[in-house]
Amino acid sequence: MAQTATLQDKLNVVPLDPTVRALGVVSLLNDFSSEVAVRTLPLFLANVLGVRIGIIGLIEGIAESTATLLKLASGHLADRTGRKKALALWGYGFSNLTKPLLFFATSWGLVLAVRFLDRVGKGIRSAPRDALIADITPPELRGRAFGFNKAMDKTGGFLGLIVAAAVLYLTQQDTLTLTRESYQWLVLLAVLPGLAAIGVMAWCVEERPRASIKGSAALTWSQMDGRFWAFIAVLTIFMLGNSSDAFLMLRAQTVGFSTIEIFLVVAAFSLVVALTSTKGGTLSDTLGRRGLIIAGWLIYAVIYLGFAFASQGWHIWILYAGYGLYYGAFLGASSAVVADLVSERLRGTAYGIFNAALGVAALPASLIAGLLWDWYGPSAPFLFGAALAVLAVIGLLLIPLRR
Repeated sequence: MAQTATLQDKLNVVPLDPTVRALGVVSLLNDFSSEVAVRTLPLFLANVLGVRIGIIGLIEGIAESTATLLKLASGHLADRTGRKKALALWGYGFSNLTKPLLFFATSWGLVLAVRFLDRVGKGIRSAPRDALIADITPPELRGRAFGFNKAMDKTGGFLGLIVAAAVLYLTQQDTLTLTRESYQWLVLLAVLPGLAAIGVMAWCVEERPRASIKGSAALTWSQMDGRFWAFIAVLTIFMLGNSSDAFLMLRAQTVGFSTIEIFLVVAAFSLVVALTSTKGGTLSDTLGRRGLIIAGWLIYAVIYLGFAFASQGWHIWILYAGYGLYYGAFLGASSAVVADLVSERLRGTAYGIFNAALGVAALPASLIAGLLWDWYGPSAPFLFGAALAVLAVIGLLLIPLRR
């Protein structure tokens, strides 16, 4: 116990690399922009354009799945060229230069197009960015580094949602549904932080030279550890029940939350993630990755059961806070597992596969959730998600993850 405490103290005082901190700032600015302009899209589609829930699920699923092939390609390209920063910069640039087009959206077709373009940017940047973090962080600090990045990401989301809630209060007061004018103000609010994220990525992030790899993606995949593939398989099972968070917002609306209240409860969720992600990642460095991931998935199952049966406003507040604990326990530990299970020269490809696994199930997950909602009511998609989370926990217990 004393040895564990000593190691914990050491990890807490060792500073993270400046590039890791700069990437955290990029995540903060980018998520500020995204939470303001993209998080409210389901409400815009449902309240302003009158789109059915099933169509919203289809849009969210296509948007998230679009990035899958690009994550795979960009990760392998990062390994082959060694230019991870350049790819990440292009990805952030692409996303933040297309989001302003939402200002002109008058149909769900245009919303789908913009979401598609935004996810192209995410697909390009995700694997190279994660590989950058892994390259410059020693193994005993990886969980903390990834947790810090996720914490900064959600800090940006928290700040963005608080500012957006203020804008909504000034533009539509206590109106239960989102209006077109209010949403257009939110899109304008998202522009400057998005451009700032591009600037920080370009001027403050340094890349350290790494050896490139040779050969096709198929040959590279064959060199991956079998435990890595087992982890990806279990992760995919879990993600099939992890539909878009848009359904959480729509569920809050069914309980009677106004647009401003939804912004505030999502902000509270982001604050919980911001406060717990770095700690959760650090705990995975000292106590092991598997325990943190299992804790996160079990919390997720309980929270989704709660969303299935929620009937009052205070239920939603408590459930969103608990949902933040799932993120805090899972995100840093799961990202660190990838670096633990693959060699340094294959990290870009491995993170491409990992991020693709997080997105490849998004289309069926959100489509299934939308159909379950339409056919059986708001509780059905949450019961489905809780069941798959328990199944994923059982699968993870069977994998001998490396410490």
